[in-house]
Amino acid sequence: MPNQPFKIIENSQKQMPCNIEAEQAVIGSILVSNDIYDEISPIIDSQKFFDPIHVKIFETIEMLISKGLLANPITLKNHFENNEGLKELGGQEYLIKVTKFSTTSVKQAIDYANIIHEMHVRRELIKISESVLNEASNNNETVSSGEEMIQNAEKSLFDLAERGHFNQSFLKFENALKQTIEMAKSAYKNEEGIVGVPTGLTDLDSRLGGMHKQDLIIIAGRPSMGKTALATNIAFHAAKNIEKKGLKSTVAFFSLEMSSEQLSTRILSEQSRIRSNDIRRGKVSEKEFELFIETSKNIFELPLYIDETPAITISAISNRSRRIKRLFGLDLIVVDYIQLMRASGKRDWGRVQEISEITQGLKALAKELDVPVLAVSQLSRAVEQRDDKKPQLADLRESGSIEQDADVVMFVFRQAYYLERKEPTLGSIEHAEWQQKMNEISSLADIMISKQRHGPTGNVKVEFEAMYTKFKDLENK
Repeated sequence: MPNQPFKIIENSQKQMPCNIEAEQAVIGSILVSNDIYDEISPIIDSQKFFDPIHVKIFETIEMLISKGLLANPITLKNHFENNEGLKELGGQEYLIKVTKFSTTSVKQAIDYANIIHEMHVRRELIKISESVLNEASNNNETVSSGEEMIQNAEKSLFDLAERGHFNQSFLKFENALKQTIEMAKSAYKNEEGIVGVPTGLTDLDSRLGGMHKQDLIIIAGRPSMGKTALATNIAFHAAKNIEKKGLKSTVAFFSLEMSSEQLSTRILSEQSRIRSNDIRRGKVSEKEFELFIETSKNIFELPLYIDETPAITISAISNRSRRIKRLFGLDLIVVDYIQLMRASGKRDWGRVQEISEITQGLKALAKELDVPVLAVSQLSRAVEQRDDKKPQLADLRESGSIEQDADVVMFVFRQAYYLERKEPTLGSIEHAEWQQKMNEISSLADIMISKQRHGPTGNVKVEFEAMYTKFKDLENK
C-alpha cells in the first residue's frame, strides 16, 4: 500500500510518544520544496525527530541547505549509500517514497513540525521523570539530598522549556562560531562598542564592553567603600536600559544585607537627588517631597525584582532566577553579597569549601541562563595592615575560589575614606593641608579592574556622591 506510513520503530520503543507520519511528511515536503525548510526551521531541528534515520536525513538536509545547495532524493543519495539503516528501508527508494507524504501547504508543514516538537517534548519529559524516579529511589543518602534532587529536576525542566533539549551539553563548533559572529556584529553596529549589559559608567563600559553574558563579575572592597552603591547603580541603569529599549526582560537583585525598602530608598535618593538620610527621617521640604513622589512615579514600573531573603542558598538563587527568566525574561543577576550566602545541603564543610561551591554555582548559573552575574564580595582585613590601602586580588576572602571562578574582578577604592580618619587637630597647619587634600579627593573613587578574561585591566576614575550613594562619570577628566 503505497500511501501507508513506513513503520520504522522498534517494538521496545513503541511506548515513547512519536508521530512517524508527521516526520515523513515534513522530510518529504522539504525534499519537494526546500523553501519549506525556512518556515519550519525555527520550530524543529534534527534532534527533535524520533527515528534515528530521520535524524540523519534531516541533518543532511540542514547541511546542504546551509551551503546553498539543493536538497532532494538525488543530492542525498551519495550521503546514504553505505547507511545500513536506510538500506533496511529500501535505500534511495525510501527517500523517493517519503515525498509521497509531502504537502505544498506551508501551514500544513508548520502543523506537522509542531506535532514533531510536541512529541519530542513529551519524550524528554519521560526521560526527566525516569531520571528523577531513579534518583529518588536510591536509598544511598550520600548520593544527593532531597533539595539537590529538586534543583536538578527544576534545572532539567528549565533546559527543556528554554532550549527544547534535556541535558544538552555538546555544541558543534560551527554553532559556537555563529554566536561569536553575531556578538561581533552587535558590537560593530553599536557606536559605543558595548555588546553586553551597560553599567551606566562610560569609562567602565569602555574597558569592559559592558557586562557580557555568561560572565561572573565580582565587585569587592572594604566596608563603606560603596560596593552596594555601585551594584545598585549598575542594576538600576540596566533596568532603565531594558525599559528604554522596550525589551521583555528584567534585572534580578538578591539583597542579603539590605531590605528592599532600603534599596528602593537608595534608588529614589539617587534619582531625585534628595539625601537618603533626609528621606528616612522625613526632613524634606514640600517641594522636595513633590519631587520625591514624581520621581517614584517615573520609576514605578522599573523591571527590577528584589529578593531580600537572608542567608539564601545558591540553589535557591538558581531556582528563583530560572523562574524569573521563564516568566519575565532576565538580563542581569545581582547578588549582594557572597559572604552572606550559604551553600546547598548540610555538608560538614569549612567556610573556604562553602564559598568555593557558591562561586562555582554563580558561574554555572551565569552560563546556564546566558546572563551576566554581578556579585559583591568583602575583602579581608589584610588591607588595613598595609601602608598602601589599595586592594589586591590576594585580599579577597577565600581568594582562591573567588579569583579563580570570576571572569572580572573589580575593586572599589576611595582614598578619602582613609584620609578622613587621619584628621589633624583643628586650626593647625596640618589641618589646613589635610582639608585641602580632602577637598580634592572627597568625591573621587577608583574602580580597579584587577582581572578581566576578555580585555584589559586598569583603573577607572569616577565621581562618588556620598549623600546620594551615586557613582557617575567624572565631569572634568
